[in-house]
Amino acid sequence: MIDIPAENSLQNSCERQERLLAEKRDALGEDHPEVLTAMLDLADCWWTQGRLIAARNLEEQVVEGRRRQLGEQHAETLKAIGKLAVTLAAQGNLAQARLLQEQVVAGRRSLFGETDLETLRAINNLAGTVASQGDLAAARELLEAVLATACREFGEQHPDSLTAMSNLAAILWQEGDRAEAYALQQQVAEMQSRVRGDSDTATQAAKAVLEMMERDTGF
Repeated sequence: MIDIPAENSLQNSCERQERLLAEKRDALGEDHPEVLTAMLDLADCWWTQGRLIAARNLEEQVVEGRRRQLGEQHAETLKAIGKLAVTLAAQGNLAQARLLQEQVVAGRRSLFGETDLETLRAINNLAGTVASQGDLAAARELLEAVLATACREFGEQHPDSLTAMSNLAAILWQEGDRAEAYALQQQVAEMQSRVRGDSDTATQAAKAVLEMMERDTGF
């Protein structure tokens, strides 16, 4: 059997998604909910290809469509805004991304509460943008809250708890608290190994970060 390169598989997937979107537009019209969902799916595919400008264009259209149909505070609107914010952050537009992410966090808190998993993920995304802006103290505070809530509600071995723990370790490392950062990352690597096994990509990624910390001459 001939292995198909991953990039070809992704290209085929995006082309299928483009055809699906075109079919839905023809059958249902531009603002139909299924069309907007297909647009977001295609934007995700383009994002993976690195086509951020094209992805952003689709995401902006979906946000406007969701706002018209569902209002600003609907979960599907907030989901689309969150995706757009991640794209803006990846393009370096951190100020606008942060404003949108703060809106998403506030909206999800109002609708679903502080302990909702998607709320915690929105706060985690906001923390990443805040850190990219250089406000490490604020990012640390956000991540500490996410980690505490995720561990309490879902357990420390939950994937979102481990993500928050790893992100917090990265912030602590940047702040110079390297002993605490190393200890946290070591926990992440050990729990990923126990839960997922040593061959899992998440385990390998956690161990790679740990090895980077060990190689760093400042540690």
